[in-house]
Amino acid sequence: MVFGRKKVKVGVAFGGGGARGFAHLGAIKAFEQFGVKFDFVAGTSAGSLVGAFYANGYTFNQIYDMAKNIRAKDIRKNVIPFTASKLDSLAEIIRKNMGDKNIEESLIPFASVAVDLKSTKEVCFRKGNLASAVCGSCAVPGVFQPVEYNDMILADGGLQNTIPADIPKYFGCDYVVAIDVNKSRVYGTNSTKFLDVLSCSIRILMKSNAIRGYVNADVVIGPETKRFKSTSTDGLDDMIEEGYKATIDAMPKILELFKKKPLKKNKKPPDDIIFVK
Repeated sequence: MVFGRKKVKVGVAFGGGGARGFAHLGAIKAFEQFGVKFDFVAGTSAGSLVGAFYANGYTFNQIYDMAKNIRAKDIRKNVIPFTASKLDSLAEIIRKNMGDKNIEESLIPFASVAVDLKSTKEVCFRKGNLASAVCGSCAVPGVFQPVEYNDMILADGGLQNTIPADIPKYFGCDYVVAIDVNKSRVYGTNSTKFLDVLSCSIRILMKSNAIRGYVNADVVIGPETKRFKSTSTDGLDDMIEEGYKATIDAMPKILELFKKKPLKKNKKPPDDIIFVK
């Protein structure tokens, strides 16, 4: 290190993707193997959950030991068709393992991204109850009930920012590594049935959402997760392996970021994001 030289800051953004978020664990395994340590962590939906544990000092092995014992039914208690489940079970898992703590107490600065249904704006939590913010980020419409927090009604952050690569740059990071565990999110349909058309339309909308993450990332890790369901934990170890392999492939570019010079100016946040800080 050159004396007096400002340290470059590198952040990581964990993207959403439901159960495919298990691929994030493979990325964490690779980060540990190469001694990569980030200055800021951001996460959306499943990425918010994994990011919370990572930012609070949990290792790959610790997160894996929890993940292998979790099934979709443990999170989504309500199995009645066309009804949404509460996220009380997920909040319990978070509080049981990390305590009823606030985001600002995280070992690595951490931000959870959700959407406020009242204002329709993206919400970036840098302060406040950790479990509530993460559950709000994970509240997929139609699957989970929105989370009421303070004066907001929180839903899945993926509605606005599914790969939150811009967030670390608003908080002083020069460069960002983003993990997209759902890069196969867009595929068409030959069906004209209502649900098939609706699902395809949502996927198309999510594609433009994801582009924002790619534009703001300096390195994107994209595991091959197409063969896995976003609603099932089946294939956990295979998802982790895909995340690990993709991260190893991207590792030369990741390590190069830590050798770059810091940027002179940080990214200015837009006015349409609510920052809780």
